[in-house]
Amino acid sequence: MTITPSILSIQTPGRREGTFLWFLVAVSLACSFFIARDRLTWGLEVFWVALALPGLAYARNRFPLSRLVCWLLAIHALVLIHGGAHTYAETPLGFYLRDALDLARNPWDRVGHFFQGLEPAILSREILLRFTPVKRGKLLIYLVLSICLGFSASFELFEWGAALAFGEDAEAFLAVQGDVWDTQWDMFLCLVGASTSLLLFSRMHDRQLGLRE
Repeated sequence: MTITPSILSIQTPGRREGTFLWFLVAVSLACSFFIARDRLTWGLEVFWVALALPGLAYARNRFPLSRLVCWLLAIHALVLIHGGAHTYAETPLGFYLRDALDLARNPWDRVGHFFQGLEPAILSREILLRFTPVKRGKLLIYLVLSICLGFSASFELFEWGAALAFGEDAEAFLAVQGDVWDTQWDMFLCLVGASTSLLLFSRMHDRQLGLRE
């Protein structure tokens, strides 16, 4: 059964812009493989990116995404790739943030979990508005935040499974860095990212979906 979008005037990236974003992520992913410090960690971290790239290419004409979602997907992918290439506890950008903000640890895993809410919030918002009866309002906000937190909780279970399966070899993937509250921080920052995304981007997203004020 073909699902007909409920919104017809969607602002999507131009062909060149979309191709640029796709190749930017694809080339970054390929380069990260060759510089990866820990191939196991790299595979666990970028699995989602490697899975999404062919899927997005296939669905480009069948289910074109809004321009905002495409850019957020690309930025989120680059955050994951950077963490996968260097491990989250050893990322150069994380060390820069640590020194600039006078932090006690490399915060790149915190950045990653913030984006784990920031990008999926708009993606799930778009899917709900286009393919379900849900309209803008409190119910939409509740569902988006619930989806993001559910995904975050699932990822924490995935990390737990990796720890059980690989033992000490998964330590770099977990990136706990001695923080006993790491799981709680991860889910909290996902919630902060999702809330921030809805506050900052909802109106822009509405315009790109062709929704009236």
